[in-house]
Amino acid sequence: MQTRLPNHYATLGLHAKCTPEQIRDAYRILAKKFHPDLNPGSISAVRKTQELNEAYEILSDPERRRAYDESLAAGEKPKTTAHAGKVQKNVSQDVALRIEEFFRGTTLEVRVNDPGNPDGPETYSLEVPPETAPGTRFRIRREGHLSGGQVVVRVTARADFRFKVRGSDLRCDLRINAKRAASGGSESVRGALGGFVRVPIPANVARGEELRIEGEGLPKSRGGRGDLLVRIMYTPDVRITRLRR
Repeated sequence: MQTRLPNHYATLGLHAKCTPEQIRDAYRILAKKFHPDLNPGSISAVRKTQELNEAYEILSDPERRRAYDESLAAGEKPKTTAHAGKVQKNVSQDVALRIEEFFRGTTLEVRVNDPGNPDGPETYSLEVPPETAPGTRFRIRREGHLSGGQVVVRVTARADFRFKVRGSDLRCDLRINAKRAASGGSESVRGALGGFVRVPIPANVARGEELRIEGEGLPKSRGGRGDLLVRIMYTPDVRITRLRR
């Protein structure tokens, strides 16, 4: 049976090639129109607001939108808006993984406490395979009374003291002295896998300049790895000489 995704573009009245600005503007207009405070007692307005929020949350985030578009391209057809009274059995949740877990894989316990399920709490085991890309979604079929629904788990990168994460790219700072900045040369930083990564530094590099080390980031959804962007930090030499008259 083929999975049918919510049609987030149709929810916002947009086409799949719309710009981020069009997404933002459409959401603002429709969110105001269907806000429950302006439609007291309207069940359809509450439902429409929930659909708008979900659509905007996905389409306004470049990585989540890309993953959503890839799911559509893979053949998961969008579905029309559910009719009032239909039980929503799908639930979604993000989980933050450590950087090393994207490379080596991990096992997660997924527990769903749904008051609407008379069979009680649901517990599932989720295997995240090695070389998983940030933003990847895993779909677990729900069992028991609510069988037919899914638990959708999206893996994100946990905040790390070494790196900032953007998609599959990693960013870090490298502090050098002014002499190295002037002459150029080579320095090393810790990479995502714990080993050292060589950073070639051009002569007269500017403070705040980012140097891109290709293939040293996190796994990418279509294979390969993202990049490591190293921001150069240093303090210029300042010498003050007293002038004698």
